[in-house]
Amino acid sequence: MVFACNEGLQPVRAPTACPPGFVGICGTVRFRGALPESTQAVYLVAYPIFPQTRNDLFNFVPFPPQSISTADSTYFHTLGIPTGRYERVIAAWVKQGFTTANADSTLREAGYYRDKADTTKPGVVVVNGTGTDSINIVVDFANMHPISYFFPAVVQR
Repeated sequence: MVFACNEGLQPVRAPTACPPGFVGICGTVRFRGALPESTQAVYLVAYPIFPQTRNDLFNFVPFPPQSISTADSTYFHTLGIPTGRYERVIAAWVKQGFTTANADSTLREAGYYRDKADTTKPGVVVVNGTGTDSINIVVDFANMHPISYFFPAVVQR
């Protein structure tokens, strides 16, 4: 019996594009800094409208949220979300002991998709019934913010 491989042994390559027929977003999450010991999970979620108040925090897709692996320094994600426009795609760090009642103190924005023309701003993502590639995010565990950090300031009278 003889066995042969046309290409020989090749390294396994990480995907770089959404799979055929997939509806949602795909890309790479890169991790910086040490994963906090108190980590319960890291989720990737998309907001059609970014939360303006604490009550809006759970208006994201997909629901339930998709956990992403932190085992390696990079992770290729495929996030199945419906066709539509999304103001923010974020990686949310969740502290052990999270409940909806303590969300302000146990949820952090650890990274988000940035506008390619101006990386200081969040990027808007449009899903048009297919996979939208290159929705890349850098998660920086040393530079996380409470989600409420991004809420509009309340005008004092």
